[in-house]
Amino acid sequence: MSGRRILVTGVSRQLGGRLAAMLEADPSVEKVIGVDTVPPQGDLGRIEFVRADIRNPLIAKVIATSEVDTVVHMSVVATPLTVGGRSAMKEINVIGTMQLLAACQKSASVRKLVVKSTTAVYGSSPKDPALFTEDMEPRAIPRSGYAKDSVEVEGYVRGFGRRRPDVVLSLLRFTNFIGPTVDTPLTRYFALPVVPTVLGFDPRLQFIHEDDGLEVLRLATMTDRPGIVNVGGDGVLLLSQAIRRAGHVPFPILSPLVQSVGQVLRRAGMVDFSPEQMRFLQHGRVADTTKLRERFGFTPRYSTLEAFDHFIAARTLNTVLTPERIAGIEDAVLDTLERRRTVHA
Repeated sequence: MSGRRILVTGVSRQLGGRLAAMLEADPSVEKVIGVDTVPPQGDLGRIEFVRADIRNPLIAKVIATSEVDTVVHMSVVATPLTVGGRSAMKEINVIGTMQLLAACQKSASVRKLVVKSTTAVYGSSPKDPALFTEDMEPRAIPRSGYAKDSVEVEGYVRGFGRRRPDVVLSLLRFTNFIGPTVDTPLTRYFALPVVPTVLGFDPRLQFIHEDDGLEVLRLATMTDRPGIVNVGGDGVLLLSQAIRRAGHVPFPILSPLVQSVGQVLRRAGMVDFSPEQMRFLQHGRVADTTKLRERFGFTPRYSTLEAFDHFIAARTLNTVLTPERIAGIEDAVLDTLERRRTVHA
C-alpha cells in the first residue's frame, strides 16, 4: 500500500518549510511536494520542491501528476512589502487560493485540505467580546490588508467544502505566532527600541508558540480533525506587560497620529503594519480555545506568557539596529508628529 502524498504551499517560508520537514520525516508519508514562487533558502532534503505560482491554473497539473491526497495551504501572505505591494499580495492570497481550490475540486485523489487561517478574521474593535468563539461574526468586519484577504479566503474555502463534502476540511484560525525563530510584523514591532502605542489603550494579546502551531498543523494533516478551530495559547498579555518584558520603552501616541507613525515605520523598513494591524494594537483580540482542547484534542505546551518569554529569551533584540538608524527613525517620527501638530494648530 502506498503512503501519503502531501502538497504544502508556501514551503519557502519559515513555517511552511518546517512543517514540510516534519511531514517528510513521518514513515507513513511517501512524498511531500513543496510549492512556492521562490526557491527555499535552505536544503529541503527529500522534499520535492516545485517552483510554481498557485495563481496559475498549472497548479492542477502538479496535484494530478503527483496524485496528491492532502493539500496544506500555508501561503496566505501577511505583509505587502514582501511580495511587491498590496495588489500583488491580494492576488496571491485571494486569486491564488481560488486557483488552488479549483485544482483540488477537480482532483479525484485529494481527500484532505488543511488551511492555515488567522483570528484576524474576527477583526478588532471596542465592541469585541472578551473571547471570540468559532461561530461568532466580527463586530467590525476587516476592511483592508491580511485580515480582509483572510475573510475572503475563508469564504472560498467554505464554498469548496460544500462542493466537495467528501474532502476532510480543517480550517485553523491561529492567533499571532511567536517564538525563537519566527519573523512577523509583530515580532519586529517588539524589537523596536522605542515601541509606539496608542495613548489610552492597553490591548489584550494572545500568542501561539511556533512549535505548538506547527504541531497543530501536523496533527490536522496526518489525522482527520475537521472543522473550524481557534488555535492559541492559554492566557493573555497586556501590551504594556509585553513591552516591559521585552525590556523596551513604550511611546504613547495620540490615536489620530497612529497611521502617520505607522507609515514612517513602513518607509524605514522596520515594521510592515497595515491599518488593520494598527487597530489590533489598539483594541487587541482574544480567541476561545476550548474547541482546540476538547474536540481537536490538543493542549498547547506553551501559554501566551511562556511563548512570549521564549521569544524574548531566544533573541538578542535590536542587533540589526545601529544607533544611527535608531536616531534616524526617532527623528522621522518626531518630524511627522510636529508637522501634524502644525497643520492642526
